[in-house]
Amino acid sequence: MQTYITTDELATRIHYDARTIRTRLKDAVLLEGVHYIRPFGGRKLLFIWEAIQRDIGKFSAGRAPNAAVARGAGIPMASGGLIHG
Repeated sequence: MQTYITTDELATRIHYDARTIRTRLKDAVLLEGVHYIRPFGGRKLLFIWEAIQRDIGKFSAGRAPNAAVARGAGIPMASGGLIHG
C-alpha cells in the first residue's frame, strides 16, 4: 500500500520549504506518476512517500567518492578531481 502525503507533510519529512518543493523539485527530480499524483485530475498534489524514500539519495549516490572508486574511475582528490593509478 502506498502512503500519500501533502506538500506540507513532505516538506516536514525531508526538511525543505514547501515552496522549494513546488518550484524547484517538482518536475525536476520529483516526477508526476512516479513521485506524485494529481488526484482526480485536479490541482492538488499528493506525494508518494515510498517512491521518494526509494529515490531520495540517487542523485548524490553517483557523486560520492566511494562510488567513483567502486566503478574504477580513480581515487578522489581534495580538489574534486580523480587520480588514475
